[in-house]
Amino acid sequence: ELYEIFIGTVDSTVSDIPLMELTRPATPAWSTGVKRLLDVGFSLLLIALLSPVLVLATLAVLLTMGWPIIYTQERTGRDLAPFRVYKFRTMVRDAESRSGPVLAGEDDPRITPVGRFLRRYRIDELPQLANILLGHMSFVGPRPERPYFVERYLAEIPGYRERFRVKPGATGLAQVSGGYATTPERKLKFDLIYMYHQTLLMDLQILVETVRVVLTGRGAR
Repeated sequence: ELYEIFIGTVDSTVSDIPLMELTRPATPAWSTGVKRLLDVGFSLLLIALLSPVLVLATLAVLLTMGWPIIYTQERTGRDLAPFRVYKFRTMVRDAESRSGPVLAGEDDPRITPVGRFLRRYRIDELPQLANILLGHMSFVGPRPERPYFVERYLAEIPGYRERFRVKPGATGLAQVSGGYATTPERKLKFDLIYMYHQTLLMDLQILVETVRVVLTGRGAR
C-alpha cells in the first residue's frame, strides 16, 4: 500500500515494534546535474539518429490527418508548474470537443490507424525530445499528467502531490512495469518507488527496459 512505500525500510525494532525511517535524504546535487547533462546530450544524439523516423512520421501524419502535425497539450510538471508537451497528433481533429478531457483507452475510436501505429511503438512521443532539451522534462521520471486530472487525483489519491517533487519523465518505472490501463493509484506506487530509490543506474535500467517495451509494443502510457 502507499503507506508502506512512504514508510520505507525497517531500521530496528524495540520489542515487537518496528521503527521505520519516515524521512529520506534528497537526491545529491551532483546526481541531478549529471542527469541534466545526460538528458541534453542523449536527446541531441537521438534527434540526429532518429531524424529519418521523425521525417517519415511527419509525412504520415500530414498525408493521413492533415494539419496540425504536432499536438501540444498543457501538462503539470515539477512543483505543479504548467508546461506544454509536444507529441505527433494521433487522434482526429478536435477529439475532445464534445467529450471534454478524457483519458485515452486502448481501443479509443478517436485514434486514427496511423495514430495507433505511432502510439504502439511510442513514435508519437519523439517530439518530447524538445521538452527534454528545454528542461521541462527528463528522460526518466513520473509521466506528466494534465491539470484537469491532476486536480482530481490530488483530491482523491493520498500522497499524489509527492510525485511533483521531481521533474516528469518521457518514460518511467510505471510505464515499463504496468499495462496500458494501469490505474493512477498503481502508477503512483511505481512513481514513489522510483523517487525514493532513484539512481543513475536505475535510470539506465528503465531506459533499457523502455527500448524492450517499444520493440514489443506493450506497456503503459
